Amino acid sequence: MIEVVEVRFKGNRKEYFTWPSPEPLALHEAVIVEVERGEDLGRVSALGPVAAKKCGTGCSGCSLAQAPPPVTRKVLRRATAGDAAVAAGLERDETDVRRKAMDRVRQHSLPMKVSDAEWQWDKKKLTVYFTAEQRVDFRALVRDLASLFHARIELRQIGARDEAKRLDGVGRCGRQYCCSSWLPELRPVSLSLAKDQHLSLNPSQISGGCGRLLCCLRYEHDFYVQTRKRFPKEGRVLRTAAGAERVLAVDIFRETVTLRVEGEGGGGDTRVVALEKLTAELARVEPPVA
Repeated sequence: MIEVVEVRFKGNRKEYFTWPSPEPLALHEAVIVEVERGEDLGRVSALGPVAAKKCGTGCSGCSLAQAPPPVTRKVLRRATAGDAAVAAGLERDETDVRRKAMDRVRQHSLPMKVSDAEWQWDKKKLTVYFTAEQRVDFRALVRDLASLFHARIELRQIGARDEAKRLDGVGRCGRQYCCSSWLPELRPVSLSLAKDQHLSLNPSQISGGCGRLLCCLRYEHDFYVQTRKRFPKEGRVLRTAAGAERVLAVDIFRETVTLRVEGEGGGGDTRVVALEKLTAELARVEPPVA
């Protein structure tokens, strides 16, 4: 049975390949894989059913709305110590490559920022990753870089989140970026997630190293939405044993509701009542007033 293998490359880039040999591969093992117009070196990050399932959920080049294309490229062989040494040398060289690419970008006066550079293991292809606020005509730059490095050049525009995923770093929580360590998919994060959780809307407090809203705002959002359904909405007027009371605030962790008596003077006394007690109290009086 042909096994599906997930292989990761620099910058958390991943692709899927087949391994037809009966001798199983090991996790984190270095392998030489078949890529477009050459060979590349990566490390095994998932095997068998796990890799097949992950491939089925979409990867680079696939969308969740479409069935992933069949895996046609192969793992050619296990990498040797010499292969790994070549890859390490290329990785050390990539810092200088990026610096030279940045110089060429300045010479061409292009509105783009070079984020990273990645050599293919056989050095037949060089991928330069960049960010830009708008569409950039880099055809002259590609020709310049091709004559400089004597390789096929691919300029790939990425977003701020993808840049953070490639470059890695430490978040405000003191841990490695989720997108670089374990988060399989970068899903959209909107300001409404912070509003639903009653978090500060100050961008400096809810933004990550990429300058965009924190990915972790999504982690507990469903919990907040489902839990708040058990509480009366803030601003609603309830008919309780004390009369008409307006809901000022709810505390989903302490399971309490803060109420204020509606009076002729525009307001009255406030009280904090447990949700369970308030529910029982509402059941004994008239239905709530809209």
